Amino acid sequence: MASQPSAAEFTVQAPGLGSSLPVFPVGITAPDISPFIQGNTGVEGFTTRDSGRAGPHVLLMSLIHGNELAGAIVLAEMLRGEFMPLRGRLTMGFANIMAFDRFDPENPLASRFVEEDLNRVWDDAQLFGVRQSHELARAREIRPLVECADYLLDLHSMLWPSAPLLLCGATPRGLELARGIATPGDIIADDGHAGGKRLIDYAHFGGKGEASAILIEAGQHWQADTIHQTRASVWAALRHLGMVEGAATPGPVRYGRVLETITARTNRFLFTRDFHGGEIIARAGTLIAHDGESQVRTGFDDCMLVMPSLQVSRGHTAVRLAALQ
Repeated sequence: MASQPSAAEFTVQAPGLGSSLPVFPVGITAPDISPFIQGNTGVEGFTTRDSGRAGPHVLLMSLIHGNELAGAIVLAEMLRGEFMPLRGRLTMGFANIMAFDRFDPENPLASRFVEEDLNRVWDDAQLFGVRQSHELARAREIRPLVECADYLLDLHSMLWPSAPLLLCGATPRGLELARGIATPGDIIADDGHAGGKRLIDYAHFGGKGEASAILIEAGQHWQADTIHQTRASVWAALRHLGMVEGAATPGPVRYGRVLETITARTNRFLFTRDFHGGEIIARAGTLIAHDGESQVRTGFDDCMLVMPSLQVSRGHTAVRLAALQ
């Protein structure tokens, strides 16, 4: 991967957005993951550290999206420091390496994936089907490691401004894991996206077994605070699972259940203003967006907006509407 400037800060604006909407500063440097590409698992980019003591197998996944750097930075730190869990096994991995290798701080939106979203292919029909893409091939390579994990932490960040949160999927096991970590304290249960299954929705975590998974949305892309939040969430999880010293001390939790996922039906989806993720809309029936000629209104009081995407195309998730529990 080409070397990145260490001190420069770039700004980028999402394609098609007007000048009145925010630009996105790239204030961090992509990590050097080249020493960890070979790994020791037989799967490129994945390294397992085995304590030799009884305990769970925990999988820390970064770079499901190639331009989400914070998780990769934290895992590179742990690998350079030769971190070893106190018990069980810890696997640390860099998922979409090819997309990451294309990261350019002057055009950071372009390296989210190569051909398709790696976080929308996790169902058997796609994984065992005949369709081919770079991301599907990579998911098929990674799948054996996923299927032997007891716990998964999928490390992400967000394009649009939002409070950090934990997405626990639809299972009680995911919620239990999220409550044990509680860093950050916003926990959202949801059923995923119409466009395809996320890794945390994969049958290994949502079926009859005991495995559980959460997705950490640690903050906005390319910000130092997002690295700090990712690091805090990872260490909170390792404490909760007994893999590092110290008792888990989860803080206060705000829990929400997504009751409605708004998927854009046209390419003319526009919010009425620049909403912020985690924002609470007090009154049911509040107009929040137009989707072509249709209006989008909140369906219940005290509605939390989960990760609104201020530019969205047809068929993609625009926002999730969660009720606080």
